[in-house]
Amino acid sequence: MRDEERGKRLIAVFLLGMLLLNFPILAVVEAGSPWIALPPLVLYLFGIWAGLIILLALIVEGRGPR
Repeated sequence: MRDEERGKRLIAVFLLGMLLLNFPILAVVEAGSPWIALPPLVLYLFGIWAGLIILLALIVEGRGPR
């Protein structure tokens, strides 16, 4: 993968993270009922955090066509 394309993908992941961790979406998630004795906001935050880390790892460590 070229550096320019990789940079665009990293910016897209950053913007996705900003969107998913913005107040209106967090307020909607917080209004849910507890699941497995954990608040939905905690599950949502850790899920998004893990998802963003996986996406970043795939982009940074990904191999492009040879």
